[in-house]
This record gives sequence, C-alpha cells and structure tokens, in this order.
Amino acid sequence: MDSALIDAYRRTDYRVRLPQGGWASIHVDAPLPTLLRALVGSGCWAFLTAWNPFSQPRPRAQNHAAQHALLAALRGLPATRVLRPAIGVGEDWREPSLFVVGPSLAETDALAQQFQQNAYVHGLADGPARLRLASDQPPRGQAG
Repeated sequence: MDSALIDAYRRTDYRVRLPQGGWASIHVDAPLPTLLRALVGSGCWAFLTAWNPFSQPRPRAQNHAAQHALLAALRGLPATRVLRPAIGVGEDWREPSLFVVGPSLAETDALAQQFQQNAYVHGLADGPARLRLASDQPPRGQAG
C-alpha cells in the first residue's frame, strides 16, 4: 500500500451518528471526541466499512450487500455492545461505515481482512484513534 493512500486515510473525517442526532468526528491520532466517550466507556472500539475492497470502486449494489454482511457479522459477535451508523468522508469520496464498541482487535482485524479492507480506525477507551493496516501481507499493524 502506498504512502499517498495511507495519507488519504489519515486525512479522512470518520463521522459517527450520535444517538441523540448529529455527528461526532473521529480523526486519526486525535483523542476520541467527548460525545463518543460515554458510548465507549473503557472498551475497544473500531470504525469499519465493507465498501470498495482494497480501495477499488465497486458497484453500489455490491457495496450495499457487503455492508449488510458486515453489519450481520458485527451483530453476531458476543462482545458487541454498541453499533452506530457512520460514514467516512475523504477529499473526493464517502463510504457508509459502522462504529462498533466491544469487539477485540483480533476480531476487528479478522473482519477487515474478510471484507478486504486496506485499513480501519480503532482505539481503546478515550485514547487516540489509530489507523490500523489490515492486510494479511506485511506491513501490518499500526500505520506509523
């Protein structure tokens, strides 16, 4: 994965729909927004999508089907405590996404790989949001 793509992921506005309405924006390397801290508590959280595997545009119908499969997979994980609609907004793209609290890093890694995502954003409690490279090929893990 090239550095331009990683930089684009870092500049993305990761928006989570709040239960009371409105949105809270997550930014890579910044603390979790105050409005999301009550939802997260002391748990692990992740911002995931199934749209456009490997950052390659795909037909809308295929993206919708994949996103529904991701939603079902997240609902099927016993650790899932919170699941909120979300959207990733880049410079020239938007991808429906999901914000989830509860699943472990290993579980979200597995889902990102299953849905062929290059990376996703995650964190622990109110700590900083981190970009995690999800490929099963090196380099893998935290993007530096």
